[in-house]
Amino acid sequence: MKLLIEHFYDWEQQKPDAIFMRQPYGDDWKDISWKEAGTEIRKMATVLKDKGLAIGSHVGIISKNCYHWVLADLAIQLAGMISVPFYPNLSKKQLEEVIPQSDIQLLFIGKLDNFENISSAFSNELKLIKFPHYKGNAEIYKGESWNELIESASPLKENFIPDPDDLWTILFTSGTTSSPKGVMIKHGNFAKLIETEKKHDHLGVMAIDNPRFFSFLPLNHIAERMAVETGCLMSGGTIYFAESIDTFGKNLQFTQPSLFLAVPRIWSKFQLAILDKLPDKYINFILKIPIINEKFKKKIREGLGLGSANIILTGAAATPQSLKDWYLKFDIELQEVYGMTETCGGCVLMPKGVVNPKSTGVPLNDVDLEIDKETGEIKVRMPWIMSGYYKNEEKTNEVIKNGWLHTGDKGYVDNNGYLFIDGRVSDTFKSSKGKYIVPVPIEDDFSSNELVEQFCVVGLGITQPIALCLLSEIGKKSDKDLVESRLLEDLKNCNAEKANYTKLSTIIILSDDWSVENQLLTPTMKVKRNKVNETYSEKYQFWHEADESIIWE
Repeated sequence: MKLLIEHFYDWEQQKPDAIFMRQPYGDDWKDISWKEAGTEIRKMATVLKDKGLAIGSHVGIISKNCYHWVLADLAIQLAGMISVPFYPNLSKKQLEEVIPQSDIQLLFIGKLDNFENISSAFSNELKLIKFPHYKGNAEIYKGESWNELIESASPLKENFIPDPDDLWTILFTSGTTSSPKGVMIKHGNFAKLIETEKKHDHLGVMAIDNPRFFSFLPLNHIAERMAVETGCLMSGGTIYFAESIDTFGKNLQFTQPSLFLAVPRIWSKFQLAILDKLPDKYINFILKIPIINEKFKKKIREGLGLGSANIILTGAAATPQSLKDWYLKFDIELQEVYGMTETCGGCVLMPKGVVNPKSTGVPLNDVDLEIDKETGEIKVRMPWIMSGYYKNEEKTNEVIKNGWLHTGDKGYVDNNGYLFIDGRVSDTFKSSKGKYIVPVPIEDDFSSNELVEQFCVVGLGITQPIALCLLSEIGKKSDKDLVESRLLEDLKNCNAEKANYTKLSTIIILSDDWSVENQLLTPTMKVKRNKVNETYSEKYQFWHEADESIIWE
């Protein structure tokens, strides 16, 4: 069983001059070979040891994606230490919560949008190493310089190989429903998942010669770390990075990756960007013309940057079937992936070429899955399950019972073994009539409306559920009467198929956006329902009792 760092050692020796990573700087790209990466990693490992950090020390990383992020992560492993990466968009308050929990002794700081507002979250006792400055990002004025440190360091010559039972990383969850928890993952956990993927090739990465990966989702998130960083180290491919939000499209088009992973909100953004230029009626008309439809589909795929993509994944939250169906028009097949940080991201995958509406897929090989008969909660068991939450035995024992991880998600499995997810157990709320409301199936009825950006069903303590709606850019540009008529049509269709107690009484079109900054979205763009309730619950009764079915805030 080969550990992740051992894969790097192999490529460093087997293809030293091949390109490992490509970092954009405007229109130019800096190429980093496996040999060049090895030299920097080995020098930084020496730096960490020279600073008195022992094997097993906790070392943090906070930065947007860049090649130094991967170098730092590998240097930490080479030095026999434990990496503890954080979301780069955490606020000062959030950092003050997770940094003390993490017990890090040193922190790498890199590409950040803002440093002034969070700088005081780092104590004077905490050692800091700053990445070289990336233009367009905040100036980091604390810490020692990466380049200066490695310039005077000698590369570590030994190939340190951790014990499979040693901790590899501690990943703090995004805190969708509660405070972030530090998920402990051992080197052996990840190695077992890698071996399963190598054996069964669930994703198909191993069948691609020199695959290209595009890195833009936070690298501290298990999905990006598994699909991109680990995928590259397994296959010996190349990682390309997005420079910024403004250059994202251009960088993706240049990369034309073999594998691409995005969350549903990104897929929705892509869709809305296309629909803003080409109405759906026009698209459908073009696709009916045999002579040009294939060229049109190819142009759309290449325009998105997916012209060479063999593997196209969607995950982190459920992707509406209507969105998946829309992409299929262009022969873009979104494969659903279901996993958690606690399962190293590997759990359930929709097999390629299979269209099973609203299903997430089937369990990977070596994964056992069952549904709790009383609560409907999904429980899983696999060889790579986390070893627990860092310094939180009570919470660990709540979610792992008799070897089964209680995911917190509700769902069911059909006769063919396909998993269907209804949402989080914690999302379910009780109306004032004592009826339980499951929001996600109701929200799905509005997922195909391109005028809608976010749609959140709430109603704790009132007789009927209501919905909070944020308009998309297309919706904001549209005539008010059109928006109302489209929403009323969706509302009518939704309520026609629902039991009385689940019928929506009102849709409220909110004036403010939801973001990570106002704490209504997690760093992975999932809605924090508890925060939504805290923000709006005082108005629920008033909105519910209003005469109008559509209310503009």
